[in-house]
Amino acid sequence: MGRVPRGRCHPEPGRRTGMMTDHRGRDVEALRQRLRPNGGEHSVVAFQGERGAYGHLAIERLWGARAWDFPCRSFADVIAAVERGTAHYAVLPLHNELIGEIPGVRSAIEAAGLVVVGDVRQPVHHCLLGPPGSSLAAITAVYSHPAALAQCARFLQRHATVVPHEAYDTAGAARDVAARGRRDEAAIAAEGCAERYSLQLLARDVGDRVDNATTFAVVRRGGGP
Repeated sequence: MGRVPRGRCHPEPGRRTGMMTDHRGRDVEALRQRLRPNGGEHSVVAFQGERGAYGHLAIERLWGARAWDFPCRSFADVIAAVERGTAHYAVLPLHNELIGEIPGVRSAIEAAGLVVVGDVRQPVHHCLLGPPGSSLAAITAVYSHPAALAQCARFLQRHATVVPHEAYDTAGAARDVAARGRRDEAAIAAEGCAERYSLQLLARDVGDRVDNATTFAVVRRGGGP
């Protein structure tokens, strides 16, 4: 399959970006059916961050056990994986209900000429996670992706002694906090990262809205089936 000329992103015929919402379960199921590989095959799906990130959760919802996830450090790396054919698909965040458009992602998809297969609304429930034995009162530093920190502005304002630090990913922040094991450090990430990285849940739903969600685009390289 040849390289796609750079230009606008191309929704597949009969589909449009932004059409899927989770309250219309039939649309989510229709996308699952479109993405399901044949026979016993698996799709390689790229996402930004580490396992447990919200993009990874979106992959699990859409593909289940039929995907081999492909973590990438940056959005550019995700797009490059699809362009090179390393990944069949990618999920990329377009819009969050608290902070709006995710800067640069839509234009990067368009510049790469990727095909938008559909999109899915992924619920976002931020939690504060610390090493075993830590407590909220002892936390002085919290790490997370800049977008996640922005979505937890009220929590951070209420805990003024906690200094926020930007990380490249929510789950990556959780993994790194676990690796350092400092009881004065915590990460903001999905609750599942607590079990995945052996962390302790210090506070649940620390985001500014409990109904927060991020819309992820599902993209593939042009010219394929």
